[in-house]
Amino acid sequence: MDILNIILIVFGLILFETVSSIDNAVINAQVLSTMGERARRWFLVWGLLVAVFLIRGLLPFLIVWMANPGLGPIGTLTATFSSDPAVVEAIENSSPILLIGGGVFLIFLFFHWLFLETKNFGLKGERFLLSQGVWFYAVVSLILSLIVWFALKVNPFMAFGAVVGSTAFFITHGFKQNAEGQEKKLLSKTRSDLSKIFYLEVIDATFSIDGVIGAFAFTLVVPLILLGNGIGAFVVREVTIRSIERIKKYIFLKNGAMYSILFLGAIMVLDSFGAHIPSWLSPVVTALVVGYFFLKSKKVRAKKLLC
Repeated sequence: MDILNIILIVFGLILFETVSSIDNAVINAQVLSTMGERARRWFLVWGLLVAVFLIRGLLPFLIVWMANPGLGPIGTLTATFSSDPAVVEAIENSSPILLIGGGVFLIFLFFHWLFLETKNFGLKGERFLLSQGVWFYAVVSLILSLIVWFALKVNPFMAFGAVVGSTAFFITHGFKQNAEGQEKKLLSKTRSDLSKIFYLEVIDATFSIDGVIGAFAFTLVVPLILLGNGIGAFVVREVTIRSIERIKKYIFLKNGAMYSILFLGAIMVLDSFGAHIPSWLSPVVTALVVGYFFLKSKKVRAKKLLC
């Protein structure tokens, strides 16, 4: 992998991690505004270490280990930094299982947003699809059935990986729904700062799963994932502190994140079936999609300022 590809991949990872974590940053800012100065400072300093090293640092290794159980935990850690051809081949052989599971997770995530989540309507048809939310379960069930059907013809473990991806989506979605239910209670100043810090760490861990899984659409090289997601997590913290209100004015950034998630999910599924996907495609697609919705947001914001 040449230096240009590495730079492009890391840039794409930072952009994807940052944009896909906007909701997380908004929740952080809202809850932090009700906390004391000491608790805010503790979360923004030590919470960053937890977010980067414990969550975004360990989760990629855990995912690789689950796809390669024979390596063991220590073997997985050393393998991700190894250039041993046998080790590289073992990880590449297991990559279709990892990719198809991650792809299904991201595709489900997109369709849940499209059919069931309130949003600013950035494209035609989004309003209509939101009114047809009952079809979400039918659509994702059909998609999973088709993917599993074709996967069984290639490798039964790929089919199992697809099912694991769907299971992971519904588990993490349950945690997010519970977090949304707890948010109003936590915005009350009667709750202790300690309980709010604990909540923020849990919700940050839940949101980080999306970013880590999506990162495998960019590369299977874990050190690059650690670098890109780590810098992205730092950017999210800076956004939380300094410019969350400004970011919220770009109303279609979430749309950009979700459409890029759809493309990344599709790329992962296609890659798992052996389609040749150039390494530059994921970061370029992410930049183009997010850039389009950023410019769309900027145009709407300019019109509002003129009115």
